[in-house]
Parts: sequence; C-alpha cells; structure tokens
Amino acid sequence: MIQTAAPTGLFQRTIETPLESMIAIATDEALVLLEFTNRRALPTELRDVRKQFGSDPVEGANAILDQTEQELTEYFAGERIEFTIPLDLRGTPFQLQVWDELLAIPSGNTRSYGEMAERLGKPGGSRAVGRANGANRIAIVVPCHRVIRTGGDLGGYGGKLWRKEWLLKHEGACGFLPVMGTS
Repeated sequence: MIQTAAPTGLFQRTIETPLESMIAIATDEALVLLEFTNRRALPTELRDVRKQFGSDPVEGANAILDQTEQELTEYFAGERIEFTIPLDLRGTPFQLQVWDELLAIPSGNTRSYGEMAERLGKPGGSRAVGRANGANRIAIVVPCHRVIRTGGDLGGYGGKLWRKEWLLKHEGACGFLPVMGTS
C-alpha cells in the first residue's frame, strides 16, 4: 500500500466492464478511486477525494489510468488474478489495516468478517471490519468483495450483492481455489 505525497493532478476515466461502468481516478503516481458509477456512496467518495487532494479530477489520460484499464480488462478476461497498480489509500489507521488484510486475501478465496477482525487483533470487531470494507474506494483491486459472513452468506457490498456474487464466481470459475459462500 502506498501513501503518496501531494499529487501533481487528478485524472479520471470511465472504464466499461462486464459489471457496468466504473470511474477510475488517479494521480501520476497511483490509483486513488475505482468505483461503479452507480454506487450510492460515489458522490461522498468524490467529495472526500476532492478534499484530500485539493482539486477536482479532470478527464484525461495518464499511465496509471492506462494500467488500471489494462489490468481490469485482463482480470475480467480471466487472464489476471493479481493487480500491480500502485495505490494511494487514505483512511484511518484501522481502515488501512483492514485494507492491507483485504489485499492479502488470494483471488478465489474468501474470509469472514470475524476472521478479518481476529487477524487484526480485534475479536468481536466484525462490524468495524464491515464499515472499513464499506469505506474502501478502490473496488475489485482492493478486494472487499472477498469478505463474507461467518455462516457463508454474502453479507453486504456497496457495489450491490449481485456484483459481489458475480465477482466471487468469476474468481472461482477462472480455475482458482474454490469460493465459499456462493450458490
């Protein structure tokens, strides 16, 4: 995970995916946001990005957006299981810990909210993990979709449950380890 210094500018691009359009925002150094364009929390996330970076993103091209689009295309084609895009993740210390744990979940695997809380030394902190997951602004690349309820139910997903199920099936269907919690 990378926390970068002040960026030279913010650039954005809409990327078409099999799960509908996504908006990607990046500096010249790292990806800042990758979100479904119809996510209810998107306006709040965009406001937070403006506040954190001190400017509005502008439509444009840069190497990070090119890499993001290329790696997403490969992921959806079943040709990529790990992303190498540099990330600029900004949040509370706990959110950053949760997002680091998310990045450690291998493609094709899931963890429960309870397992995540225990791994972070916060037994009983499932709800806090869920809130941190919900605050993740870099969908798919920071794989909050891989966290499910202890009993195997999908739980929540800001990008809509049908997408979470699709992503988990996609990762399992690409020849990776079996996915728990989907039927």
